[in-house]
Amino acid sequence: MSSPRASTGSTVHDCWDCMLPGPPSRNNFGSADLSLSALLAFPSGSSISVLDVRSMQLIVTIPIPPPTQSSSSTSSSLSPFVTSVRWTPLPLRRDLLSTEPSSSHLLLAAGDRQGRIALLDLRLKSPILWFDTDSSPSKLAIQDLAWVQARPDSYLLASISGFSSLSLYNSSTGRCFWKYDAAPEVLSCIRRDPFDSRHFCVVGLKGFLLSVTVLGETESDVIIKEFQIRTDSTELLKLERDLAGGVSGNSSSASAVFPTYAVRFAFSPQWRHILFVTFPRELVVFDLQYETPLFSATLPRGCGKFLDVLPDPNYEFLYCAHLDGKLSTWRRKEGGQVHIMCSMEELMPSIGTSVPSPLVLALVISQSDSTLQNIGKLYSDVPHSPFPDVDFDNPFDFCDEPLLVSKTHLISISDDGKIWNWLLTAEGLEDNRKDDTNLGISEVPVPGTNTNIIVSSTGGLDMKTGKQIEKINGGRSRPSNSTVSHTDLVLKISLVGQLQLLSSAVTMLAVPSPSSTATLGRGGNYPVVAVPLVALGTQSGTVDVVDVSANAVAASFSVHNGTVRGLRWLGNSRLVSFSYSQVSEKSGGFINKLIVTCARSGLNRQFRVLQKPERAPIRALRASSSGRYLLILLRDAPVEVWAMTKSPIMLRSLALPFTVLEWTLPAVPRPAQNKPATQSSTSSSPKDHSPVASDGTSSPTKGSSDSKSSDGSQDDTSESFAFALANGALGVFEVHGRRIRDFRPKWPSSSFVSSDGLITAMAYRLPHVVMGDRSGNIRWWDVTTGYSSSFNTHREGIRRIKFSPVVPGDRSRGRVAVLFYDNTFSVFDLDSPDPLANSLLQPQFPGTLVLELDWLPLRTDKNDPLLLCIAGADSSFRLLEINLVDKKLGYTHQPRSIKERFRPMPLCSPILLPTPHALALRVILQLGVKPSWFNTCSTTLDKRPHQIPGTPKSNDDLRSYLIDLPPVGDPVVPELLLKVLEPYRKEGCILDDERAKLYAMVVNKGFSVRFAFAAAIFGESSEALFWLQLPRALNHLMNKMVNKSPQKTPASASVPEIDDASMLNRITSKGKSVSGTEKKDAMNEGQLRLMAFEPEDLWANASERIPWHEKLEGEDAIQNRVHELVSIGNLEAAVSLLLSTPPESNYFSANALRAVALSSAVSKSLLELAVKVVAANMVRNDRSLSGTHLLCAVGRYQEACSQLQDAGCWTDAATLAATHLKGSDYARVLLRWASHVLRAEHNIWRALILYVAAGALQEALAALREAQQPDTAAMFILACREIHANFISDLGNCDDESSSLIRDKLLNLPGIGPESEDVMAVSEYYGQYQRKLVHLCMDSQPFSE
Repeated sequence: MSSPRASTGSTVHDCWDCMLPGPPSRNNFGSADLSLSALLAFPSGSSISVLDVRSMQLIVTIPIPPPTQSSSSTSSSLSPFVTSVRWTPLPLRRDLLSTEPSSSHLLLAAGDRQGRIALLDLRLKSPILWFDTDSSPSKLAIQDLAWVQARPDSYLLASISGFSSLSLYNSSTGRCFWKYDAAPEVLSCIRRDPFDSRHFCVVGLKGFLLSVTVLGETESDVIIKEFQIRTDSTELLKLERDLAGGVSGNSSSASAVFPTYAVRFAFSPQWRHILFVTFPRELVVFDLQYETPLFSATLPRGCGKFLDVLPDPNYEFLYCAHLDGKLSTWRRKEGGQVHIMCSMEELMPSIGTSVPSPLVLALVISQSDSTLQNIGKLYSDVPHSPFPDVDFDNPFDFCDEPLLVSKTHLISISDDGKIWNWLLTAEGLEDNRKDDTNLGISEVPVPGTNTNIIVSSTGGLDMKTGKQIEKINGGRSRPSNSTVSHTDLVLKISLVGQLQLLSSAVTMLAVPSPSSTATLGRGGNYPVVAVPLVALGTQSGTVDVVDVSANAVAASFSVHNGTVRGLRWLGNSRLVSFSYSQVSEKSGGFINKLIVTCARSGLNRQFRVLQKPERAPIRALRASSSGRYLLILLRDAPVEVWAMTKSPIMLRSLALPFTVLEWTLPAVPRPAQNKPATQSSTSSSPKDHSPVASDGTSSPTKGSSDSKSSDGSQDDTSESFAFALANGALGVFEVHGRRIRDFRPKWPSSSFVSSDGLITAMAYRLPHVVMGDRSGNIRWWDVTTGYSSSFNTHREGIRRIKFSPVVPGDRSRGRVAVLFYDNTFSVFDLDSPDPLANSLLQPQFPGTLVLELDWLPLRTDKNDPLLLCIAGADSSFRLLEINLVDKKLGYTHQPRSIKERFRPMPLCSPILLPTPHALALRVILQLGVKPSWFNTCSTTLDKRPHQIPGTPKSNDDLRSYLIDLPPVGDPVVPELLLKVLEPYRKEGCILDDERAKLYAMVVNKGFSVRFAFAAAIFGESSEALFWLQLPRALNHLMNKMVNKSPQKTPASASVPEIDDASMLNRITSKGKSVSGTEKKDAMNEGQLRLMAFEPEDLWANASERIPWHEKLEGEDAIQNRVHELVSIGNLEAAVSLLLSTPPESNYFSANALRAVALSSAVSKSLLELAVKVVAANMVRNDRSLSGTHLLCAVGRYQEACSQLQDAGCWTDAATLAATHLKGSDYARVLLRWASHVLRAEHNIWRALILYVAAGALQEALAALREAQQPDTAAMFILACREIHANFISDLGNCDDESSSLIRDKLLNLPGIGPESEDVMAVSEYYGQYQRKLVHLCMDSQPFSE
């Protein structure tokens, strides 16, 4: 932003990347969101911070602009607390041929306490859209947000505002098109369904549950269902009674009024329709399909209230955060939805934390690692990577842990400004025989309330359930049929990363002095280079030292028990601070606490320790620029002068009525080409100064600033300070050793001293003293010549004045920053003829008030911008960049070149690259590149810690990094893309060690796994799961084409690690209950369940759910249970259940008829015609599925599936088809299901798998082209051809005649043969995409943030 005046000589630019937020608090409602790209967004006060959780580095902090109101009150222009954040689920867009590259994948929705919702662009670091939330007069705080999909290419935003208002907004226009009022319920939490992105649920504090399905963008397209979860609301009712008089209207929300009463829920990532709901003291598992709870557990005594619930993405664990800072882990028992607590951990370690312990505000689970783990575990049995430069020494390499069952990262946020990265692992017992230092994982304490858990000798947990689970993440020598039982499972937790932000509300700001002891006489004219550190005092008593070059907290010292009320640097390595506490209100005495802190060692040493309380508290500290002397100002008491030696000693006290005291800053350095330093440079002649301007103001600093002035009369150890007295008198004292003497300056004229304004602020740099008073006047005075001048700022009183740092060659030496009592500031140039006209007016810093400010003395060149440090009232620390503009030379503001911030380690987050460069990296990962290209510590042999970043290793041809010539597209394009990505490769910031090793392991295992890896790196987990399932789907299709069952098919060579020889036994029995000890298919674990299509998988998933509902009562529940049993072919159990219906039931006649029909099917005596007529009569009832069951009884399964699909029961239809249909009949059911998933649910990746399994490859290709994904369409053809070729080559190993006939039959895949017009069109489309991408990459400048 620029100054309002056209003649301004400087501009201001806010370095948002040079901003540190204050700590989050409960005012932020515990909001946080972790994207699939491992970017964590969380609010801190009125700002939003984004960090990379892999390297635990802050990326950017974005302050939310204040409301634009015409009110003149100061509070109206302050930014309110941000209360909810949510990343957009949009992926990296690839439709380059139709649109320009966008950053839609880096959008973030944020709601605040005043009911505003903004859509923020992480690249622009500012809002790009404000949603229309102003329709209601009262400002309803935003409680929670969620994205909902209504169209394939766009999402809607759902929000809870106030106590009970639910709204849906169009994300393109910001218009609200649907509202729902749930009063008197209090809504708390909103989440999107991972199985159907059109569906979301909302839960209330009293157990109210709302299920919403959005079919379009009009009010009539929203379908809602209301449920009630029974829970004990006694405590909530008591809280409501207590707050009846204190709740501020209906503008409050659940988290604002009841901060310790949290109700949260999460969808199960493994099972459709299953919700996990936590009330303060109860965990409930709710089934949306049955509309009833399946399980509830009450917390045992001694456990803190629930704060949040997070299901593991891959394994059936629940992680629950508690208000007391603990984490409980729950595991599902086999055969039901019963969950048992199996561990209790501390998220706030007792060592190293303050008392009372900080609060845990939020907990999020990393979803990005789970997809990469799926890739790793499926390809862990294959031979080594052929690249010799890949090492496997990293202790966090999960491929090197033979018995590691699960590995999950959790991120917790505490209110002391710390972000914690926790690694949770479940390991087999044999793994404990390894050296525990390999992982550095601590023991797990077990609560005494858990009687069914035994602490093992290794400090882990033995869960005695008898359930067998497979080892999911085996080592390279693991036998394929090995298993790990829960009896041998050991749960461990370890802290693997932490980021410290500002620890409390900022009260003081101190910049290190640009001087040191050697700066004066013997040290020459140039001061030592100032360290880029800023110290911040906080309300909690800590002192945070900020490294501005890295925009990070370098150290945090716990110094005081109360608020830090004063803070100063002593030189460059010591800090002095003070706090005080009142003994009692009656006596009025104060205990002043003064502490010197060593910034290097962190040691605190108290001085000036008195035995009794003092009458007056300390008012301020003033340290000399060398750090040798300290002035202690007490309220209504003499000023003390201290020599800050190793053991500080008081020199003397000055009993004068001082109002302001300021030490002199070091003298302005002279250019090297000026007079020798040995010559006398004292100048007091009027001719050395600029003449008085015509308007009466002078320009006093231009001439005398090049001279050391009175500094020539000082010796090495003397320093001076200027002061003002209560009567308006001014003076300068010089301190030399123990002596303090009058400096004897040349006084200004008598009219200079004003009687109407008490001097409140002062700055002193030889030879100039600048003063400000409580009337807004600024005066300056040359102590060597007596020249003076003044002007009025027409503002409130002045609190601080700070001289800007000066370097040789500066045209102006009189720039000052002025902080006013209304917490605004301005920058004036006192050397200009009219300082007020040429000021940089800053009437209000955007969104916050300024508490303290000071210049950062880091300038070394006259062209460098000035950096102003600001401590905001929102507890943030910011750097303001002020660029100088010289009107005489016609300079204009030029945007500074982008400089990479200093980082302790590379920031490997490809999603942050410019969109063309990110797409280029995606193409390179897909086509295959040698692991040495990544230039990480583990994949490049000649990479050393001392290697200078950016220096080329060699002049090798970049094409040598490619594994093979690209089989599709222009062969020149990959080399051009490698050249574009070369700056990132040299910096080693493309992939971190762990992901680079995983890529090295899978890069030669076929196209599909490379495509899955590329998708996972950019956070597109659904696409990654599609590529992982594609080989199975295509093999299923080809097996069907050769009329062979999947069990008899030769192993697929495309993914040898998931064939029948290396996978666990699949469930193949039908009509029987699943034994708890049978082994599950490893491909069907976790997220891969979302992509199930094979009959065995669909049938097994349905069979797993049946025992959950055996104990449910009620007629509706019985109808659903009968439906489930018929779907999996267990007619005997269905008949038994139907015959148990009591005669008085409304369902008795229908159930009896179904029982007769089903039993006749079992006994082979059918009355088909009669049953069909009865079935047709029963179907007229929309609620009943009885007609479907009768069709099954007479063997009309195809018609039954169609009827189920017409009723919207798509999964049930597929389960029924998997049980009874084969060949083309089964394919027809899958094909219709695929069209529904694509067109209605907008889930293209799930639809593609179903298309492939049904044999509709052309439809799959058409869907990709319609979605404008040219790269994915081309890669799809490559993967299918590779899988097909491997299948044919496997058949070639057999010499029998049938194999040769099959090879002839499967010579080409239907629909994607080389002669297909669709395939040729895709190739041409991909070529155009590549050429456009290269042009865009060449036009984009490389940067990483």
